[in-house]
Amino acid sequence: MFRKSGVKDGTATGQVGIKKKSRVPGVMITQFIESLPEGKSHPDFTRKPIALTIQEGKFAFFKAIVTGDPQPTVTWSRNNGDVSDTSRYQTKYDPNSNEHTFEMPNVQPDQADTYKCFAVNEFGQAVVTVVLNVIEVGYKKNKAKQPAAEAIDGNFKTVLKRKSKIRPKAEQERKEGEIDPKFWELLISADKKDYESICAEFGVTDFRWMLKKLNEMKKEREEEQAQFVKSLSNLKPIQVNADGTASFEIDMDLLDPSSSIFLYKDGVMVPYTKELGDKMKHGLKQVGRKYIFSMRDLMPDDAGLYQLDVEDVNMFSTEFKIPMVDFLVKLQEVKATEREDAVFECVLSNPFSKILWFGKNLPLEQGDKYDIEVSEDKLIHRLVVKDCMIVDKGIYSACAGIKSCNAWLVVEADKDAQKGKKTARKTTRAGGSGVDLQKIAEEQQVKLVKDREERKEQIKAVKEAAAAAPPPETPPAPAPTEAPAPKAPESKPASAPAPPVVEVPRIGHSAEEATGGERLDQPLADARSEPVITGGLSDIYALRGNPAELSVTMNIDSDGGWFKDGEQLNSGAGVAIKKDGTSHKLNIRSCRDDDSGVYRFVSGDLSTQGKVTVGDVPEFDPDDLHKFSKPVIIRVGQNAAFKMPFPPQESLVVSWFKDGTELKDGGGIKIVREPNHSRLLLKDCLRTDAGEIKIQLKNPFGAVEATSRLIVLDRPGPPEGPVETVETTSSIIEIKWSPPKDDGGSAVTNYIIERQQAGQSLWTKLGDVSADKTSFRDRNVTHGKKYNYRIYAENPEGLSDSLETADSIMAGIMILSGPPGAPTVVSASKTCIKLTWTPPEDDRGVPVIGYQLEKRKKDTNQWIALNAVNEPIEDVSYAVKDVTEGAEYEFRVSAINESGAGDPSPPSAMVCAKNPNMRPCFKDPEDFIVVRAGNSARIKICYEAEPPPQITWLKDDEPISPWTHVINTEGMSQLVIPSSKRSDSAIYTIIAKNSVGEASFDIEVRVTDEPKTPGPVELEQTVQGKVVVSWAPSPDQELDDRLYYVVSQHDSNIRMWKTVADRLFTNTYTAININPGTEYHFRIYAKNDVGLSDPSQSPTWGVNSNRVQITSNGVNSTELSFERPPSILVPLKVHTPPKGYQLYMTCAVRGCPTPTVSWYLNDICINSDSNYYMTNSFGVCSMYILRVRSKDSGDYKVVAVNPLGKAECSTKLTVRD
Repeated sequence: MFRKSGVKDGTATGQVGIKKKSRVPGVMITQFIESLPEGKSHPDFTRKPIALTIQEGKFAFFKAIVTGDPQPTVTWSRNNGDVSDTSRYQTKYDPNSNEHTFEMPNVQPDQADTYKCFAVNEFGQAVVTVVLNVIEVGYKKNKAKQPAAEAIDGNFKTVLKRKSKIRPKAEQERKEGEIDPKFWELLISADKKDYESICAEFGVTDFRWMLKKLNEMKKEREEEQAQFVKSLSNLKPIQVNADGTASFEIDMDLLDPSSSIFLYKDGVMVPYTKELGDKMKHGLKQVGRKYIFSMRDLMPDDAGLYQLDVEDVNMFSTEFKIPMVDFLVKLQEVKATEREDAVFECVLSNPFSKILWFGKNLPLEQGDKYDIEVSEDKLIHRLVVKDCMIVDKGIYSACAGIKSCNAWLVVEADKDAQKGKKTARKTTRAGGSGVDLQKIAEEQQVKLVKDREERKEQIKAVKEAAAAAPPPETPPAPAPTEAPAPKAPESKPASAPAPPVVEVPRIGHSAEEATGGERLDQPLADARSEPVITGGLSDIYALRGNPAELSVTMNIDSDGGWFKDGEQLNSGAGVAIKKDGTSHKLNIRSCRDDDSGVYRFVSGDLSTQGKVTVGDVPEFDPDDLHKFSKPVIIRVGQNAAFKMPFPPQESLVVSWFKDGTELKDGGGIKIVREPNHSRLLLKDCLRTDAGEIKIQLKNPFGAVEATSRLIVLDRPGPPEGPVETVETTSSIIEIKWSPPKDDGGSAVTNYIIERQQAGQSLWTKLGDVSADKTSFRDRNVTHGKKYNYRIYAENPEGLSDSLETADSIMAGIMILSGPPGAPTVVSASKTCIKLTWTPPEDDRGVPVIGYQLEKRKKDTNQWIALNAVNEPIEDVSYAVKDVTEGAEYEFRVSAINESGAGDPSPPSAMVCAKNPNMRPCFKDPEDFIVVRAGNSARIKICYEAEPPPQITWLKDDEPISPWTHVINTEGMSQLVIPSSKRSDSAIYTIIAKNSVGEASFDIEVRVTDEPKTPGPVELEQTVQGKVVVSWAPSPDQELDDRLYYVVSQHDSNIRMWKTVADRLFTNTYTAININPGTEYHFRIYAKNDVGLSDPSQSPTWGVNSNRVQITSNGVNSTELSFERPPSILVPLKVHTPPKGYQLYMTCAVRGCPTPTVSWYLNDICINSDSNYYMTNSFGVCSMYILRVRSKDSGDYKVVAVNPLGKAECSTKLTVRD
């Protein structure tokens, strides 16, 4: 079953080696004969193994499915090692699913390699390779420090001639078959998960060679980088941000901070600035070791390969791809109520699998708060903000490539909610685009498909023209192969039609490129021998009274005629026919209604036609237009209606717009279209609905528009902040603000000011000021106290929302408290550190209202507050739970009074967040477990220990099998047997050991199954009124020491079964109170920890057993006997299973009385051997071996015996390695 990669798999003598192509990529097929017999086939893979990256110690496996007739033999090998060690490698085959499995339990780093799977039969072989990567745990690779770079000798010519390894396109000169250097630069900086997509983009299929060369290049690059940097990490590829810029990041620790840093785009050096306020396109920002390169004012030309170099060594390469996509429907403002879902929608011009969503300039991902939805055609994208709260309001944006759009989310308080109670989440959704997105997407999809088909037709026409005129005096070329279809992008589903990706060929620039390998320049030159219409007629719409022109272009100079509705036309009144070389034109000087019709141009056998329709642009009545132009004024919450009459016309499209955006019927918008007028109704208008309203009438001849305006009156917006403090003394606080941006449609009349003392909940009205005054002086203040203010704007529609001060304003000078005593550690654990401290000795005459606690992590300089100043700790003790296990901290505390937090105390002693050491102990373990055979056995043990202990499992004081899984987590260890069998019954011991001590615990695991039925039952009466019931033991009695018997009885008087004996460990039972004349029946059950067996029935005892035999009075009777000796109906078959696989042997036996069946291996009876499981179901005799072993090979025999004779059959079992 195993094979070393060093053995060369060539063809045998007399065989041919024909390479065949598999339908599965990456499979290499060699056919041994030239033509296959009918019905036969060479091996092939329908499912190949998948590359695997796994953590060491886990269970690794490869699966493959092969086809071929005859059935191929499957073997496995590895490039650098042997796979014959059965404790580390195991092959399996499942005949039901036809899966071949190669397993590696407890995989180790030295097993990381390239593996091969071979499928071979007499007609050929198929080979596929697969890579296994093993991630090492608890090991960190330390690189040797590279020697310092030699000093520069002062020759600046090398600096002046700096160039990137990626040459500009104008300088690229690559030989045929040479790989673009850009491919290697991208791979060196890419994650392993991106290797496959990069190889597919550059057409690289030999992954093995690629990985080998990439490792060599990485090693060389790391040696070069070590001359200038200590470490390089956190390489983030370029991506577009919410603010419309693009950036990439890298953490880099330079050996010399003065080293020069260069930026390249497609091999050309790019200038950049380090000043934040500079207006250059490219910029560099450095924060510690992090370097952030950004690019603003993105354009399609910005796409390309960007490289970062330190001196002359490349550090990072990333490619910026800009898809050609735009927004057909942009995001619209959403106004939602608290606990309601908000929806933002947009439609793209081209399919896009995933766009970037941002909320308040932060990237958003799918999760509990946000749902990101994409339609099947990848055109409609939707963001759902679930369970909106006030804090969710802000600007949300969508970014596709370099295009973006944004809109506001306005969250309003629920007016119906009861104060102090949390409202239930609403099931409604607010927002949406207000248009039929599905219809727009379908129209765009049809357009994309149409464009693609047109481009295909253009390419097809060029190819047909080239094929119709072969070049003269040239031997015929072989038939061109069809160009491969362009590969659809991975992000598009198979069900959706692909967007147009075929380019129109450019004649004369690259004829081979345009036709997929065919030369078009010579065929096209000779194609002019026959006339062809290169520019035909199309349908046109002409304005009444205006001229119109029809034009046809031929490839050569030829004559032709013009026809209208079947009648030939000549130059005359109103019509002029002209011919200029290959161009034929028909001019209508002034279009009239009778000029409408179908026009046709005919030249020989060629013709083209088009329809001309004459009409007028739609128009409005002047009085209706003047009436419509008057603005509509309403209040918030009211409906707004617009109506516009117009003359009835055919093919008239009526559209309504608001601020340039088309309105669609649905939601709060109702559009009514009648033959002579159209109405627009906007329901429950908001302030955001105010704006320009426009109606457009459009027909094929043109369009006309009428404009009106909607004014929505509402209470004003809040005054503009921030609130500024003009003056603060011990008796006066003066503040000022700015007028609101939105006055609600009517002028602000006055401002209302309210005040709240810090720490209290009551707001008090101080007064109001006129609209022309935006300041207020509060004279009723107390020195040292802090106050909050809020200002309302008022107009005839009501009060605005309030503008509040960001921070409390103190009257006079701050008086802060002295420092408290240094915190003292009461106790420490890995999740909590308890502290206590003493109040300050000097409170400066102002009462202390609480404390602020701060922490500082060891080896850092930053103090982090654990509570805000407005949330003081009222007690002199506190339990700090925001700690990291194993980290060391020190703490300090400040006293808080009405003026704020005072001076901090001296720091506490350094304390480590860890549990005190303790000896391992087990928590409530179970010491006995029963498992049904075939089920998985799972032993779960919880423990407590510090430091974490080393866990060891034993089976009967021996190490457990490598096929048994052990899962260790913090505080718990599990032993899992995937498919248990009776041999897994044992005493399992768990040992937990750490530096403090050791603990162990024994668990008895019993693997069993429902017992087999006891043997025949015999009844015997030794004493009047008592019957001795005896039976043959169950076959499982010797295997299960916990098996016992249950006896049930029923008689002809009661006719109900009742249990008369339980937990019998013998094979006899004495039934009492047996009355003559009553019929008795007994059932014997075998029972164990799993359940009851089927019953064994006794003969009838009582009336029938004492019945007197009736003579026949001399009449002779013939008896019919069904007795017969045993015979074999279906014999055993030959089996050759692989080692470790399961096996069934079956035969059919007949005989009366029922014969006793015995199984023999090499003439030794195996009926009582626990490694074999036998059954006899109505003459169908089966034997099952869970996992065959080498010693199971041999001659098997089945012997059936009854009083009339004996029958037997035999077979041979060969176990393959």
